[in-house]
Amino acid sequence: MDYNLADLFESVVDAAPGREALVWLDLPGTGAERRLTYAELDAAANRIAHHLTGAGLRPGEHVGIHLYNGVEYLQTLYGCLKARLVPVNVNYRYVGEELAHLYRDADLAALVFDGEFGGRVAEALPRAGRLRHLLRVGPPGGSPLPDPASDAVADPVPDAVPFAEAASAASPERGFPARSGNDLLIIYTGGTTGMPKGVMWRQEDLFFAGLGGGAPKGEPVASPGELAERVAAGGAGLTFFPLPPLMHGTAVLTAFIAFHYGQRVVLHRRFSPGDALRTVAKERVNAMSLVGDAMLRPLVDALRGPLRGTDLSSLLTVSSSGAITSATVRADLAAVAPSVLLLDNFGSSESGFNGTAIGDPAAGPALRVEVNARTSVVDPVTHEPVPAGTPGRVAQRGHVPLGYYNDPAKTAETFFERDGERWVLLGDMATVDEAGVVTVLGRGSQCINTGGEKVYPEEVEQALKAHPAVYDALVAGVPDTVWGHRVAAVVQPRAEAAAPDLAEIQRHCRARLAGYKIPRQLVVVERIRRSPSGKADYRWAQSVAAGPREPA
Repeated sequence: MDYNLADLFESVVDAAPGREALVWLDLPGTGAERRLTYAELDAAANRIAHHLTGAGLRPGEHVGIHLYNGVEYLQTLYGCLKARLVPVNVNYRYVGEELAHLYRDADLAALVFDGEFGGRVAEALPRAGRLRHLLRVGPPGGSPLPDPASDAVADPVPDAVPFAEAASAASPERGFPARSGNDLLIIYTGGTTGMPKGVMWRQEDLFFAGLGGGAPKGEPVASPGELAERVAAGGAGLTFFPLPPLMHGTAVLTAFIAFHYGQRVVLHRRFSPGDALRTVAKERVNAMSLVGDAMLRPLVDALRGPLRGTDLSSLLTVSSSGAITSATVRADLAAVAPSVLLLDNFGSSESGFNGTAIGDPAAGPALRVEVNARTSVVDPVTHEPVPAGTPGRVAQRGHVPLGYYNDPAKTAETFFERDGERWVLLGDMATVDEAGVVTVLGRGSQCINTGGEKVYPEEVEQALKAHPAVYDALVAGVPDTVWGHRVAAVVQPRAEAAAPDLAEIQRHCRARLAGYKIPRQLVVVERIRRSPSGKADYRWAQSVAAGPREPA
């Protein structure tokens, strides 16, 4: 048996068929929930795999998953892996034009979509290229709960097959051809700074780079069969709760890790901080994953306010990846949940897991990471390691993706070979010290050059979030006739606070940042725009900051 994700999952199912695998709560309090054992989740995935192959899909063809979190998402994901189809995540915030691009760029042959998105799907279909088979989850209009009146809703995609009917008519047994560690999984990423790109992962590479080889905090398994042995010997006991959408790498990798340990996953359809905390108490959650301040701060605010005293005694860790948590919010979490360990994990869709941040007050707002042995800081041109203290780009070797789907030019820019190994060059600028600890400076693509000085938005954002009146902030560079670019802050004030003015923001930042990093322009907005997972939308921030404003 290769390190194939479907094979590995089936080995866990066979080791612990009656163990509870998945709990889906369509917002607690509604009474809608589903609980599946490993055997039941396996049978559900088999059903959708048989339906897709019965509809004429062939190994290697691509299936888009355009869904909110739910049983159907993981059922489809594993169904694709079982049938050697390539699952492709679809951002559910995309509108018609963006969806049409992704459908074409990913060469989707089939699409599983939530009925709520039917209008947007219908708009994109005429430009969808090879897309020929559609499955709709839920009724037209997308009510997450059964609604007899929904039959009266006009169906914008009448050719779509109802998911529940398709699954119930298919076999729950396995019976699939042999699989390989070379089978692919594609993760689309990068839609907030440009058109999305599909990262092509061999499943064996993703198992080791993103899932820790079956043991993220210990020794990776020496053979595929050892995974099931560990599950059978270790028993159940841990409950994982990914808060971001499963279309985001953080959430789906959290689910994969839990399932490869034979543990339990809890899901909500969408993120709600109050409901998430109530679920932690009710389901005795042990490990929660999220993305940065955009998710952590609402949780902290709820714990300081209406949900003060919520039972978090089961919660051991909160892990963040995809966005850096600010020192302010980290301190707030420690005050309301002192026994919970916050892990700032560093990684990406192109690299999987690189390392975990270490506490270092002397570093200020910088993210300092103890990286794994496969991670280095290199010169972006020569690809050679940089001397200690010299800025370079973070790179990873070994188990890395094959490249970007349908984009040879971007693949050539990002992936390279050195000393007989494959490498990926990430977008993060960093330095490394003599001990090998990496200090992440920020995304190179967002770096602001002002008068020849380089400013990384993440550092300024950390300073802004320490202001008592600031709830969230993004920083962008806008053109300046003298300095080339100037630093602009887009700020969302706290609901209970008066919005700060530019002079106040500058006084606040002057004690924390060098003079050239201080914002010269301030835009106050009602709400910072982020992706559903909490990632920054810098295209939006730049457009807002570039509007008609008076610079300082």
